[in-house]
Amino acid sequence: MRLPQIAMLADGRRLHLQDGPIDLIVEAWGSEGNVRAAYDAAIRRFTGLLDELCGELAELRKPAHPFACMLQGGVARRMYDAVAPFASEHFITSMAAVAGAVAEEILGAMVDAASLQRAYVNNGGDIAIHLGEGERFTVGLVDRPDRSGLMKTSVIDFDDPARGIATSGRHGRSFSLGIADAVTVLARTAAQADAAATIIANAVDLPGHPAVLRCPAHDLQPDSDLGARLVTRDVGDLPHDEIEEALEAGAGKARALLARGLIESAALRLHGETRIVAPKARPAAVPRQMARESAM
Repeated sequence: MRLPQIAMLADGRRLHLQDGPIDLIVEAWGSEGNVRAAYDAAIRRFTGLLDELCGELAELRKPAHPFACMLQGGVARRMYDAVAPFASEHFITSMAAVAGAVAEEILGAMVDAASLQRAYVNNGGDIAIHLGEGERFTVGLVDRPDRSGLMKTSVIDFDDPARGIATSGRHGRSFSLGIADAVTVLARTAAQADAAATIIANAVDLPGHPAVLRCPAHDLQPDSDLGARLVTRDVGDLPHDEIEEALEAGAGKARALLARGLIESAALRLHGETRIVAPKARPAAVPRQMARESAM
């Protein structure tokens, strides 16, 4: 079995786990013994996890069936469960939830092994969180996934239902069918947030627009699960009304997912403009600072 790279970061608090494309930052709060036990559990579960996924990679890259799952592994089935609600209406593969599902798996191993006040597993911006009673997290929402500039911050309290956060868009690690700079989603799990962010980011679009450069996914990555589907490579200048049109297309999709209980809130970003979708009746689920800017 190939061994992953394992190291504590320079601050002495965070654990770094890396294996191939999986790159995790892990942090836990609690007694010294519990934190150590949680980190040991994270390392044990992480070792071999990539090999498990690779063993089912061909099936994971197939379009998800809305009612039938052929996958066997626990993480692979979690990925499928996250994308299945979208499979009837959209092309989506289980790979759309891989980052969030891996983060969840590692966090679950930690929480099962130790009593923690709070903890998170950050898999390239897709984050699974654990909160003990009375605890909260403040998370930063990026302007676009490929750089570190913060757009806003969001506070998640113990009594909020969200335990996962994910960001998708044309600047991220994965390809996007849409033109959003970033779509950040809060959902009940990280895998659900990952899948929903993909769907909403794809919906932020201006089909056929001459300022949008697209090319087949397999021209950029021969083994892409998107195959010949056109993915966005560049977006030129857009007038304000077209930015609003594209954001509204994505916001409409986000509102539909909110109504179905598949997300808790979403922030959509394109060319400096932001659209927020969040429940009016439950202010705690709305990103605090963002809610003051615009709630829908």
